[in-house]
Amino acid sequence: MSYNYLPLDASELTFQQVKNFLKYKQLISITFAAHDAILKCRKYLDEKLSTSDELFYGINTGFGFLQNVQIDKEQLRTLQSNLLLSHACGMGEEVPDEIVKLMMMLKIKSLSYGYSGIGIEVVKRLLDMHNNDMLPVIYTQGSLGASGDLAPLSHLSLPLIGMGEVNYEGKKIAAEEALKKLNWKPIELQSKEGLALINGTQFMSAYGLCCLIHSEKLLNWANLIAAISFDAFDGNMDSLNEKLQLIRDHPGQVSVAACLRKFLNGSEIASQQKSKSQDPYSFRCIPQVHGATKDAYDFVLKTFLKEINSVTDNPNIFPDDDLILSGGNFHGQPLALCLDFLAIAMSELANISERRIYQLLSGQRNLPLFLVKNPGLNSGLMIPQYTAAGIVSENKQLCTPASVDSISSSNNQEDHVSMGANAATKCLRVVNNVEKVLAIELLSAVQAIEYRRPMKSSSALEKIIIAFREKISFNEADRFLHDDMMKAMEFMKEYEL
Repeated sequence: MSYNYLPLDASELTFQQVKNFLKYKQLISITFAAHDAILKCRKYLDEKLSTSDELFYGINTGFGFLQNVQIDKEQLRTLQSNLLLSHACGMGEEVPDEIVKLMMMLKIKSLSYGYSGIGIEVVKRLLDMHNNDMLPVIYTQGSLGASGDLAPLSHLSLPLIGMGEVNYEGKKIAAEEALKKLNWKPIELQSKEGLALINGTQFMSAYGLCCLIHSEKLLNWANLIAAISFDAFDGNMDSLNEKLQLIRDHPGQVSVAACLRKFLNGSEIASQQKSKSQDPYSFRCIPQVHGATKDAYDFVLKTFLKEINSVTDNPNIFPDDDLILSGGNFHGQPLALCLDFLAIAMSELANISERRIYQLLSGQRNLPLFLVKNPGLNSGLMIPQYTAAGIVSENKQLCTPASVDSISSSNNQEDHVSMGANAATKCLRVVNNVEKVLAIELLSAVQAIEYRRPMKSSSALEKIIIAFREKISFNEADRFLHDDMMKAMEFMKEYEL
């Protein structure tokens, strides 16, 4: 078996597998076990519909408020294609290709359990679309995060029937044209298949996983950058003492303090006698603040891993129990709450980072005002702090929880929704903003530490400083700082911690 394939079935999908899937641009497949489970469920559903006149939601009835409208057996296929067309109502920006790929993989993963009634040909076509980089054009707006991510998943599914648009061979083209290029025929959906495709939480889940992957790296960067700032500010190591952490014993706090002690071990600056017995909170409370974010991150990650290893469409089919059950596994409440929580937690990394930037520029601890020679003639790093402050303020506005909101839809049949999709897209904006603020702190901290020479920081931090200086030189006098800020962010993206 090729190691560049990610096999999908009912077995647990791990966070590392998700990261590898994106990093190595893996192809996807389903296992024989998943194949058999899908066939078994579909066979059961076909037999049930042929031998019973019982009404099953969305299979032989209308949708939402139209649940009691019975559909003739001759029209069941039309019902499913109509569903995709009528629900593909997305607007806004296009979803990035990386997240589209994740959505497709997660949708196939959910279908692979064999509780959805999907036909194997539909799953194969989804696999082929992904593996041939025929990526549906999906939009960020349109999902309420309950009934599943209806609009985004409808756009994902439209190319199966030759409708909608795709990104293929570097261009956005009609799905019909892409099918012709690949010599594929549109699929005629069977009963339940459209509903199985568009009910689910894959839009929220894909965004959340991208946020978690990015956040994991930023958590590590935040600790490292804070350590450079700590030395540059001539911080007091007492606040990092292990004994202080253990008498509170939050896992994140303990691990962050240990991380900073490791980064600062061997620093000449850290080991010299201090003139101040206490530092401002933005330095003294790094373990408590960064640690709380880490604990929140761990909780959110646990919830998302549970979600991506679940079945989230409706209704669900249990062949062994002769049951077709309609419920609410598509409701995004667990994800909405966690996405809001992650946004708030990550925004705090930027909040405290901006305060450290401010302190480094304030002319304290024998550092020059705004970290530049001849302040007054030169403004130095004054305005990058403004930028950081503006971004931090934007994050505060974005962190208003989406999950406390709800708007009734479908003529009040769907009377409580999670708004998890809105939580997902703004969480990604928050996380991307955190990276910008940390890049400004890195630029400031490395500038500040030059004023401690000839003393050196630890070998671990000096290695980072030297690598950073290869990209951005010491700021002797005012220059075009936008380039420096962008290069600092690029350094963070490229440097392997």
